[in-house]
Amino acid sequence: MKKNLALTGMMGVGKSTIGKVLSKKLHMKFVDIDKIIENKLKMTIPEIFKKKGELFFRKFEEEITLKIITETNTVISLGGGAFINSKIRRSILSNNISFWLDLNVDLLEQRLLKSKMRPLLTNKNLKETLEKIYDERKSTYAMANFRINCDKSNINLTSNKIIKLYASN
Repeated sequence: MKKNLALTGMMGVGKSTIGKVLSKKLHMKFVDIDKIIENKLKMTIPEIFKKKGELFFRKFEEEITLKIITETNTVISLGGGAFINSKIRRSILSNNISFWLDLNVDLLEQRLLKSKMRPLLTNKNLKETLEKIYDERKSTYAMANFRINCDKSNINLTSNKIIKLYASN
């Protein structure tokens, strides 16, 4: 029985993209928590935030995530804020191998400039907002089993690095 592989990190870092690649290479199921939430509620994440609020979203995210992380043989792409939740984080750290995909704020800003799908980024000063969120979350993300610096990497290099670390556990 393979332990799940959980990807955490800021929005826009590439958790879903890398997760799909990892699942193919490792012959594991891929689960994107945000997509499951959107499918179950039949709304996009920004619509959920707007119509039901962040508190509702976080509670629903916790419920869904805690169910999914008990499955086996799965690559899980967590939402950007999921690992901040202590129940989710404790469960992931005790039952999965976790990877913090870390990318500097300037590169995140470039990736997210045109995104309309990030409810926490409605602020006009994108870089300032990203820096604030990053600063608030980085010490929690650092609790993941491994930190993968993605600044000078591509999807293949990153996924191969994760596979090597995952296999050694």
